[in-house]
Amino acid sequence: MRKTLLLLFAAGAMAQPTTTPLTLKQAQDMALKNHPLVMAAENEAAAMSQMVTESRAALYPQVSADLTGSQGNKDARVGAGAVGASRLFNRFAQGVTLSQLITDSGRTRSLVESSKLQAQASAQLSTATRYDVLVAVDHAYFEVLRAQATVRVAEETVKARGVLQDQVSTLARNKLRSDLDVTFADVNVSDAKLLLLRAQESVGGAYSELARALGTDQVVQYQLADESLPPAPPTGAADLVTQALSNRPELASLASSKDAAYKFVEAEHDLKRPTVSVIGVAGFLPILYPNPTGSTQVPNNYEGAAIDIDFPIFNGHLFSAREEAARQRAMESDQRLREARDRVARDVRAALASATTAYQRLSVTADYVKQANQALDLAQGRYNLGLASIVEITQAQLNVTKAQIEDLSAKYDYEDQYAALQYAMGLLR
Repeated sequence: MRKTLLLLFAAGAMAQPTTTPLTLKQAQDMALKNHPLVMAAENEAAAMSQMVTESRAALYPQVSADLTGSQGNKDARVGAGAVGASRLFNRFAQGVTLSQLITDSGRTRSLVESSKLQAQASAQLSTATRYDVLVAVDHAYFEVLRAQATVRVAEETVKARGVLQDQVSTLARNKLRSDLDVTFADVNVSDAKLLLLRAQESVGGAYSELARALGTDQVVQYQLADESLPPAPPTGAADLVTQALSNRPELASLASSKDAAYKFVEAEHDLKRPTVSVIGVAGFLPILYPNPTGSTQVPNNYEGAAIDIDFPIFNGHLFSAREEAARQRAMESDQRLREARDRVARDVRAALASATTAYQRLSVTADYVKQANQALDLAQGRYNLGLASIVEITQAQLNVTKAQIEDLSAKYDYEDQYAALQYAMGLLR
């Protein structure tokens, strides 16, 4: 008995919350600020936004500076290799090269539009990640409240059954009840203590899940505030499905990804069209070198410009294959969006059904508690009059405990299911 009491004391000490209060709103804000998945999604969105600048860069002039020195034996000619000039001579020069795309038949602009849509898709995925984190925080928060309420029920159960144990023991000492009644009462108290131990253990696990949902590795047993009960769930799923299809960020992300894929198809199609660009060079040779032929000097300044028009003719069907592959991926994104919309509609209907059932349980469990308490009062009176056995009263106490646990579970289940319904509808922030 002493060992059991020590275990109860230790578990109870571990389950005691700190004096730091935490509301559900504060928990949500903390998770959005600290959770690694939220920060990773924000980093991904920021990275994708730079892809727009990368794609747009091809529309601007490309300027580079050159500093070149070379040595060659006089009168020699290049016989092999990929050197630009066939005549070799010593030189040291600097200059600039400018190239400007005039038109690539719209390919770059299609790539820019595709990048913009991909950035929008990434931003929507970041919002979807926030939704996932928020619903996980809600669930963990209500699980802690449920576990703490279960502990309170278990403590009251231990106390109530202890009172009966003392009463039966006193009657047995006075030869008014048998030792069998005392044994039943002892078993009843031990069962209540085990219930308390399990409840206290669940508090620790619930706080661990809350810490994970908050995005921290430090388990802090906050003093959580009870939330007011949400209103009754809506009736009819059709309007909720329509709302979800408009609000869910992952659907918006898939839609943007689909549009980006079709823009990329246009860009790949434009590979077959001509590309026009202008190139200019200018520079200075600070040291004049005699011409290898000895007839003239090499000028110390140079400049030149050219227009290049590229007409693709045949490349082994490379461009056609790239366009077809892009088209197939775009069609794939169509189907993925369709599947996601069907899944969201199913999730909304399932969440509404679960929330409705959880809401209906509230009145049922309230009646359950009332009826169990009445049965216990009757059993206690019959036992005091010697009209009932100890089994009847212990069973009545067990029914009261079960009813109380079911009642508090119904409350937190409904709050949890209502949050899940809000998530399914895309109404979280």
